[in-house]
Amino acid sequence: MPSKPPAVSAAFIRPETFLDVFVQWFRSATPYIHAFRGKTFVIAFGGEVVSDGQFISLAHDLNLLNSLGVRLVLVHGARPQVEEELTERGAKIQYVNNLRVTDPQALTCVKEAAGLVRVEIEALLSMGLANSPMAGADIRVASGNFVTAKPMGVVHGVDLQHTGEVRKIDVAGINRRLEQNDIVVLPPIGYSPTGEIFNLTVEDVATSAAVALDAEKLVFLMDADGVRTKKGELLRELTLKEAKKLLKTDKSQPEDVSIYLPCAVRACDNGVTRTHLVSRHTDGALLMELFTHDGIGTMVSEAPVETLRRASIDDVGGILRLLEPLEADGTLVRRSRELLEMEIDRFFVLDHDGIIIGCAALYPFPEEGAAELACLVVHPSYRDGGRGETLLEYIEDIAKEAGIQKLFVLTTRTAHWFLERGFTEMGVDALPTKKRELYNYQRRSKVFAKPL
Repeated sequence: MPSKPPAVSAAFIRPETFLDVFVQWFRSATPYIHAFRGKTFVIAFGGEVVSDGQFISLAHDLNLLNSLGVRLVLVHGARPQVEEELTERGAKIQYVNNLRVTDPQALTCVKEAAGLVRVEIEALLSMGLANSPMAGADIRVASGNFVTAKPMGVVHGVDLQHTGEVRKIDVAGINRRLEQNDIVVLPPIGYSPTGEIFNLTVEDVATSAAVALDAEKLVFLMDADGVRTKKGELLRELTLKEAKKLLKTDKSQPEDVSIYLPCAVRACDNGVTRTHLVSRHTDGALLMELFTHDGIGTMVSEAPVETLRRASIDDVGGILRLLEPLEADGTLVRRSRELLEMEIDRFFVLDHDGIIIGCAALYPFPEEGAAELACLVVHPSYRDGGRGETLLEYIEDIAKEAGIQKLFVLTTRTAHWFLERGFTEMGVDALPTKKRELYNYQRRSKVFAKPL
């Protein structure tokens, strides 16, 4: 998720500055635009999004994703609409473990409410008003009997009757619609081979669909803004292992997090690349979560989003973007793309969800048991997280494995940073012979070394 622009009011910013910020942000989102094209996203939300009038702005964002080539499957709930129907009829409302007891009267209300919500969604996705985000959208919506269900049965001694759970997702049928660029809408209803109708939960349908379709992303729009620590800090990223541990140790999460986080774990456990828990109350939350580095909610992934690895030729562009600002102000010696391509095997990169946010290079002088640490750079947005130290430690481990006994660095601006991490200042004469012959006396770089 690339860095989002700073929160600034257009009323207090010069138009040219506002445009510069916009252009910078839009360019930073480009890798995600390329990465998402052709991928399947399952987006789930409760009936509150429709009843509270929030689906209008959400439809604009869905239109944008659809126009970028994202294959969209929407899973909606209808709980508030069902409650309204039941209340009007004076019917009994009963839940067991957050599951509705769906008697015949409740089932009638479920069918009516789900139908009304689906029609409302289709209508809002069909908008094409001039001078609006939906102008020229021409979105086609598909729905149908894509979900096969079975009865939930008896839970804690209570027969849930027509409440069911997903048995099977019609993957081939949904994919045919997605290949035609349709947006598929799945209501919280399933059908049995014997023609019965079952009331399902939005989280069960969404999770089952995401797993069956091998979705790239599963997104839950909910009341909370994500998963928080006991101190109230928003956890923007969780690995699958961390999420499982949190579910066992922290029972203080809001109700919707307690419902959706286990679904996120189930999805990632079964092949879904990323699951996102995002607030439905923030306008544009879906786009901010998908197209910014930090996001706005909590993302659960099977493996850590941030990895350290050896650079490849495909990383040259990302490394150059990191180095260029420091080369421009004289902090680093300028390297051409051609030179970087030839020396790419000397570089190591810090990869954050496919974006290069840090790099370092190691140039060995084995005949003297030494190696040069060069181009240690971390993107400005990530310099407060100890990533420079992480890169340094990684390079030190690589050097030790190669039998290097001393690591040295030449710097003009960051002397104190290296001093604080165990380096000591040395004279130019302490450099390996070949490096000493190439020393630039005009730059007058300081030499620091550290025994390994």
